[in-house]
Amino acid sequence: MNPRLFLSGAGLVLALALPGAPLLFPLAVQEAPRFSAPRVLTNREVALTLKATNGQVYRIDATTNLAAWSPWITVPGAVSLQHTDAAAPYLRQRFYRAQQLADTNALTGDHFVTTNGPLTIKPVNHASFVMSWNGRMIYNDPVGAATLYANYPKADLILVSHDHSDHYNATTLNAVRSAGGHIISPLAVYNNAGMAALRSYTIILGNGGSTDVMGIHLEAIPATNANHQPGIGNGYVLTLGGRRIYISGDTGDIPPMRALTDIDVAFVAMNLPYTMSVASAASAVREFRPKVVYPYHYSPSNPSADLNDFKRRVGQDLGIEVRLRKWY
Repeated sequence: MNPRLFLSGAGLVLALALPGAPLLFPLAVQEAPRFSAPRVLTNREVALTLKATNGQVYRIDATTNLAAWSPWITVPGAVSLQHTDAAAPYLRQRFYRAQQLADTNALTGDHFVTTNGPLTIKPVNHASFVMSWNGRMIYNDPVGAATLYANYPKADLILVSHDHSDHYNATTLNAVRSAGGHIISPLAVYNNAGMAALRSYTIILGNGGSTDVMGIHLEAIPATNANHQPGIGNGYVLTLGGRRIYISGDTGDIPPMRALTDIDVAFVAMNLPYTMSVASAASAVREFRPKVVYPYHYSPSNPSADLNDFKRRVGQDLGIEVRLRKWY
């Protein structure tokens, strides 16, 4: 594969010919930030290296045509920051550009376009992550020391899946909730003694229930397996800005998950004996077919083996983008 270099009014453009899927990569002409030559991996994903300045924040935009750009990911500056584009195998061409942001405290993470501006997703640890959308901060299962969340705006909406200690901690909830922030939880969490001071801010949602908060429609999906009794814990589907986001919680391979439809982004847990096996998680994902899936809540003891196996089992034939991110 021999790259060909072209000079255009937009700057330096690197074109790589891929079998059946040519990809184009604009390279910034300014000294920083700048891309080094991208690498096309054996699975046709693209590995990008961005050279930028420590202490700054950069947004990478992407598009399939040069007329309409969309934010793709925001990253902290680094001498050499590597990132893999898992969407590349499904696109005939792909363009990238990077720009330094004035706000050095901007939330880093993946971006998804919605009808109400970008949705930004940032993993924190294990089953905990934060999302920013339409001026609101959404936290999922925040646990651990409050210092883990010190660099994020406080939560306007908190989702709690169940009362196990790796998903629920009342002290953390108190620390991260904004004034007037809402909590969504199942009854078992609401009844926990630690929730006494938080009950007036909490909406109880049982399996099959739904509610609307801050322009977000929430549905509680069953989450159960041998280690989680039926009807106790929730998964959630959030509909916001025309996007549907599924968060599995601690569930096994169950029919309500496989019956999901029109899911744009899915978070799927996989570690035995607490949730699903890698094989079951991948099989379920292939059935309900989210556009993008994040494996999370996986085993930290051997993550590479689990994640690579999951990606292999999901495959590329259904057009599902598997995004592997750092949770541990």
